[in-house]
Amino acid sequence: MAWFRKTKTPLKAQDRRDLPGDVWEKCPSCNEIVYREKFRENWNVCPECAHHLRLPALDYVRLLLDEGSFTEMDAEMRSGDPLSFEDLKKYPERLAQAERKTGRRDALISGHGRMERIPVSLAVMDFSFIGGSMGSVVGEKIARAGRHALEEGTPFIIVSASGGARMMEGIFSLMQMAKTSAVLAELDRAGLPFISLLTDPTTGGVTASYAMLGDVNISEPGALIGFAGPRVIEQTIKQELPEGFQRAEFLLEHGMLDRIVDRREMKASIAILLRHMLSLPAPETSETGSPEG
Repeated sequence: MAWFRKTKTPLKAQDRRDLPGDVWEKCPSCNEIVYREKFRENWNVCPECAHHLRLPALDYVRLLLDEGSFTEMDAEMRSGDPLSFEDLKKYPERLAQAERKTGRRDALISGHGRMERIPVSLAVMDFSFIGGSMGSVVGEKIARAGRHALEEGTPFIIVSASGGARMMEGIFSLMQMAKTSAVLAELDRAGLPFISLLTDPTTGGVTASYAMLGDVNISEPGALIGFAGPRVIEQTIKQELPEGFQRAEFLLEHGMLDRIVDRREMKASIAILLRHMLSLPAPETSETGSPEG
């Protein structure tokens, strides 16, 4: 009687390559293959080696703000085409393609909400929208979010992820460096905290303006941060760069960052900083040790 014999390999022993591709995620750092759902539950941080994969912009809103507290601002703003720019595609075509891909009008989400019950203004760059490039809409939305912080007397937090200024808008893009920096100067004069969170990658005109102007500049582990890319610098100076050059750990060692914080601890870490900067009392905790409210 062969009816009781096992003719199929148990699922546990099957080659993972035989399973649907959307079930697994391979960590680019430790090469461990992990359930994709585990990555999502862990805010796209590898549970094996703590490597930080990129996180969608809207997830940063969920990560940093209290549930249900976020109100988005200026969501319908769209870039124009001031230069009638065209390379392989016309600029309006690129914008439409990015909008279809992301469901957003441009490369920034801005608004206000609460972080451990502290009112804050928040702007988060979306790298999936034309490389998180900074054009006129990104700059204007940051300026408006900064002015909202001024009007309401709240701290301002920017999460940067960008390839730099958007070349399709030329000087209209580059002028956003000055405009956003001017708003941050107003916040400084008003004594309102500005926290800059740099994620992978933060480069170009964004690094040369608001991303490095925080009262506290924080980065996620391993983030690429710089103006020009390492390959461009090597080709320009004709020298080999140090190991880890332009990574967050290198910048912290050389005094360009204040802290490197694990993404999973980011909300609590920034909230502690804000309470200190605003002279607020520590939150009351429940029996489980977590903040109430």
